[in-house]
Amino acid sequence: MPVPVPRQRAIPAVESGQAQAVSAVGGPSENEAGRREEQACRNETTVAHDAVPSGAQRNPQGKTLNVPPVDGVHHGVSTAGLSTAAVSNAAVSTAGVSNAAVSALGITAPGASTAHTPLTLLLIEDDPTAAPIFRDLPDSDGRPIRVRTARNLTEAERLLTDDVHCILLDIALPVPGRTSAAAGDDELAVLRHVLRLAPRHAVLALTASGDAERGAEAVRVGAQDYLFKDELDGRLLSRAIRYAVERKRSDTAERRLAEGKLRAQENARLERGLLPTPLLEGSPLRFAARYRPGRSRALLGGDFYDTVRTPDGTVHAMIGDVCGHGPDEAALGVELRIAWRALTLAGLCGDELLNTLQQVLEHERDDDEIFATLCTVDIAPDGRRAGLCLAGHPAPLIARPDRPARLLPYDNNGPALGLLPGARWPRMQVELGAEWSLMLYTDGLIEGRIGEGRERLGQDGMVEMIRRQLAEGLSGEALLRAAVSEVRELNGGELTDDVAVVLLDRVP
Repeated sequence: MPVPVPRQRAIPAVESGQAQAVSAVGGPSENEAGRREEQACRNETTVAHDAVPSGAQRNPQGKTLNVPPVDGVHHGVSTAGLSTAAVSNAAVSTAGVSNAAVSALGITAPGASTAHTPLTLLLIEDDPTAAPIFRDLPDSDGRPIRVRTARNLTEAERLLTDDVHCILLDIALPVPGRTSAAAGDDELAVLRHVLRLAPRHAVLALTASGDAERGAEAVRVGAQDYLFKDELDGRLLSRAIRYAVERKRSDTAERRLAEGKLRAQENARLERGLLPTPLLEGSPLRFAARYRPGRSRALLGGDFYDTVRTPDGTVHAMIGDVCGHGPDEAALGVELRIAWRALTLAGLCGDELLNTLQQVLEHERDDDEIFATLCTVDIAPDGRRAGLCLAGHPAPLIARPDRPARLLPYDNNGPALGLLPGARWPRMQVELGAEWSLMLYTDGLIEGRIGEGRERLGQDGMVEMIRRQLAEGLSGEALLRAAVSEVRELNGGELTDDVAVVLLDRVP
């Protein structure tokens, strides 16, 4: 629904004596501007792929998968996927006057040439004596303005094309198909009809001398200005037309900007609503999470996570990563997260749960090459043991007071979801102890570069970083915030991949 934009009080040209020139965006036709906006929205940046480390597998989309260690050596997870450029809200601008009001006649979108674009008017007037004054009007370059004349609205519909810049309408004309009595119920029925017919065109209302009240009402309804028919002269009319065209374009730019901001706000609210709310009521575990999408100006990426506690006291945690970083991948990640929560609350876990999630992925993805890595952990009610399933995902990190932080076993790491039909995902039993911190993360945390070279942080570098930060006394949200910030600093700027980190703590 169009967003109402507050309109400045219209000053009729016969009263102002001066046309207001503003920066113009778009024109009577929004087709060209729409194509430019669509092209801007499709602008993408591709991140170069590094060489695949030994023991890793590259999928067709450039994703490197975690694989079991070879000869006792574990190779980190690597992603060098696509990074989608930010989509601008609206290709519009309402700032200042440029180049002498940007050549007040025939202004198009910024950067477009207007040197050979004459102004075209559509005069809707049933009085043939009124036409000559319009035919000798010059534009700002002294060239004659093209004028089309329609004696009624039926002819006007045929002559109204996208190259028409301004419509001059006698608001006393009757509306086709309406009796004079019915038309009298609404003195501006013909104007409303034209505004519905030409919502993107500037409209000047022509009214009888002294009928300023009716003219002002026409402006309130949607006309850009009004003129008295029997007080017209070439200079006044030329200035009024220029003013009407520029004001219409300014109004269109403001409306697009407002609509773009509204869409951005709605998208932000939607994305925030799609982020999970942990269901841990009754659990002694402490929860913290950090999320940073790789897409600029986005709140949600292809990474996803969730945590729930089932009625038997088991705490289930999950983190995953859909290959890619665009809105389609983000939507698929949300679907997988919601499916995981529903299946977990229904009592599924381990291989059965992952097999069902793979079916969901296969039905919901747009491309057969789309896959998702996943890590699930189910922590026993006493908090001392956990079951671990890995589907092409890096192993979680565990930190305990009596030993340095380390990675949980990853020997039985299964394939990513969506790669192998009929795959199996073994569930490994791990001992946690009485007091611990368990960190689940996506590969965006370990794929950032170190300095200006091609070396990446990797899992070993991440473990060393977490050990040092734990030794400094960091925990919970502060630990995650410090970890993501340091990874970004080591990378020398923003990370191109999504980053999600979940931390569960058990303190006796």
